[in-house]
Amino acid sequence: MSDPLRLLLAAPPDLPVTAGLAPLVEALRTRGAAVVHAPPGTGKTTLVPPAVAGVVDGRVVVTQPSRIAARAAARRLAHLLGEPVGETVGYSVRGDRRAGRRTRVDVVTTGLLLRRIQQDPELAGVGAVVLDEVHERHLDADLTLALLVDLRTHLREDLSLVAMSATIEADRTAALLGGDVPVISVPGALHPVEVVWCPPPAGVRRTDDRGITPAFHDHVAATVRRALAGHGGDVLVFVPGVAEVDATLRRLAGVDADVHALHGRLRGAEQDRALGEGPRRRVIVSTAVAESSLTVPGVRVVVDAGFSREPRTDHRRGLASLVTVAVSRAAAEQRAGRAGRLGPGTVLRCWSEADHAHLAAHPTPEIATADLTAFALEVACWGSADVESMALLDQPPAHALAAAREVLVGLGAMTEDGRATPRGRLIAGVPADPRLARALIDGAGLVGAGRAAEVVAMLSEGVRAPGGDLVAALRALRADRTSGSWRHQVTRLEEVVATQGTTGDPPALTDDVAVGLVVALAHPDRIARKRSGTSSYLMTSGTGAALDPRDPGPLAGLEWLAVADAERRPGQREARIRAAAPLTEDLALEAAAPSWTEVDEVTWTGGRVLARRRTLLGAIELGSVPLGDPPAQAVSDAIGEAVAREGIALLTWTDAATALRARLDFLHRALGDPWPDVSDAALTEDLDPWLGQQLARVRSAQDLRRIDVAAALRGMLPWPAAGRLDELAPERVEVPSGSSVRIDYSQDQPVLAVRLQEVFGWTAVPVLADGRVPLLLHLLSPARRPAAVTADLESFWDNGYPGVRADLRGRYPRHSWPEDPRTAPATARTNNPRRR
Repeated sequence: MSDPLRLLLAAPPDLPVTAGLAPLVEALRTRGAAVVHAPPGTGKTTLVPPAVAGVVDGRVVVTQPSRIAARAAARRLAHLLGEPVGETVGYSVRGDRRAGRRTRVDVVTTGLLLRRIQQDPELAGVGAVVLDEVHERHLDADLTLALLVDLRTHLREDLSLVAMSATIEADRTAALLGGDVPVISVPGALHPVEVVWCPPPAGVRRTDDRGITPAFHDHVAATVRRALAGHGGDVLVFVPGVAEVDATLRRLAGVDADVHALHGRLRGAEQDRALGEGPRRRVIVSTAVAESSLTVPGVRVVVDAGFSREPRTDHRRGLASLVTVAVSRAAAEQRAGRAGRLGPGTVLRCWSEADHAHLAAHPTPEIATADLTAFALEVACWGSADVESMALLDQPPAHALAAAREVLVGLGAMTEDGRATPRGRLIAGVPADPRLARALIDGAGLVGAGRAAEVVAMLSEGVRAPGGDLVAALRALRADRTSGSWRHQVTRLEEVVATQGTTGDPPALTDDVAVGLVVALAHPDRIARKRSGTSSYLMTSGTGAALDPRDPGPLAGLEWLAVADAERRPGQREARIRAAAPLTEDLALEAAAPSWTEVDEVTWTGGRVLARRRTLLGAIELGSVPLGDPPAQAVSDAIGEAVAREGIALLTWTDAATALRARLDFLHRALGDPWPDVSDAALTEDLDPWLGQQLARVRSAQDLRRIDVAAALRGMLPWPAAGRLDELAPERVEVPSGSSVRIDYSQDQPVLAVRLQEVFGWTAVPVLADGRVPLLLHLLSPARRPAAVTADLESFWDNGYPGVRADLRGRYPRHSWPEDPRTAPATARTNNPRRR
């Protein structure tokens, strides 16, 4: 161990984590791994890395979830050593590195360590990795932990691992590192924090479809003023995103304090001002970056707006975005704890105690909700075909992983069997999302390396576009000399392009369409064309989209758009376009060439066959021409689909066909196989067995009307059982009068409707289906009015007939109504000749 680190551990600051350093050192010497469970404010980020450095040979790499946190942690430890950053302690973040050959502790962002592992799986020169804030469950942190476990198991058994968590996730993390890895718990040392509930006034909505409402922003600012007036110390304000930070800053103009913003897009100097104590009282308006991984000195009061940003992905439509959600109870407690580090503090929560009880217990892990495209590419580059075998705290949703792999196959970054292609490894080497990496690589030769880098940097930084106009956003970035983070990213991306040797003679495109082309290269599934006669758009993915009708901006009315950001909220029919740039049809075809297709389409529309050749870009129709002589099979298939879709009523059903179908339905219900199912569902599910030959000859509605449905049904009859159809389910039955009466099979039980006098002499009703189902007799008066219903003549003659006879004799006195119908002659005549 270097002397400065040894000296620090010999006389460490009075921090709670010192009690856990000895067991940590013992765990590393005996097990090579440990989990440190310590709440925020215990000093684990400051003192654990020096303790680890005293046990291992080589450099100690410490991860932090953000660039701000990495730089701040390195500076804090270097300050304790009395050295400048870059000597014993350094940091490495995107676009900024301060570390040298003497550096023993290197604080890095998790994403940067992930890149190092992919480029150097043995992590040469690294003796230990300390993963801080693993409880935050960021996607790259979960993946980095899994890769380190795999690396330690198969390549570097000597590599020491320490995972640090502020929550009960510590036990699950220890299980991933190995069954015998100890959890070292350090008690917290926070001072008591008073909770003050500050819900908004009645009638003030906290959010609407745009996010946080202006009225709620006013309430948050008013709560900050209340905190300044009623409590001492600096005030730390939590809002969900950069736009909300800016909105709050505007509303705090004129307060008697120095007001600072704190978020990841600020230049390093601005971040340092927010993190350093000043001559006056301070208000720091921050995103969740200050939740647990940063120490903000001087804070005694926290104002919590109660929201955070979480990734949400509509995998079916390919729409991924950050959404504003209510903070979890665990995150709210961490935020409140920021007020109790120096002494007793206060948190003012901008919601009610009743609302607090309904908050989620913990934030949702990103792996469950985020777009997994970058994750899937990293796994493929690592060479792991089975994600389930990886040491992940939670497995990714299967449908989300499948959607991500489909995107990567479309980019040419992955093979169908999940292996990374050379192009995929090239894309993975770009410090951006795979879609943006593709846009940089392919766009450099189309719009120039500089412009491609500018647009990709803008998209990767999540820059807000006024009115959704990305061209205006780019021009504003170019004019803003303070946009240091964006400029650093542009430079790095230009270096990537130069390293890859991407060359080309780009056409002379204006910024308008150049921005659109790069966006379209990144998101070819979001190329959008205006729908005829409307203000909405259709994207190549098939998803409808629209600009904000309240603020459509300069993009309104443009025929083609390249959409960078769109969100479809629950209950909305179309996605809301939040950022886009103009495009032309030619450039749309350039960006989404694999989506260009020509299809011959034959449909049954409006009672006729419609055949056309359509030119498509994904779901967008570019044009169509009629097909004069469509293939016969295509016509048959179209009509078959129409019958299946609209039902068999589309066919011409004669009385004979309807009657035959009813007889077959009766036999199927009564006897089952081999008699076919002729229900609507069965007939439309598969038309070929009964209509196939006749459908093949159909070319028009007239041909469809000519189909002989009865013949088609007869073709379904089983052989040799078909020969017994008339025996098992006869069309008619002869009654004692000599009449041949049709049987009605349309009811659940076959019905014979016959005049009562025509069945005199019968003692039992006929039985169908091999004696299984008796006919149901509907006995009629001479005027064919219902008189009685029975399936048991013996019982009816004895019990029901006397009453019916008395009634009918009074109404029809000229007819014969014998006392004994069993022996009386049946007659079809309508009167009694003996009474003439």
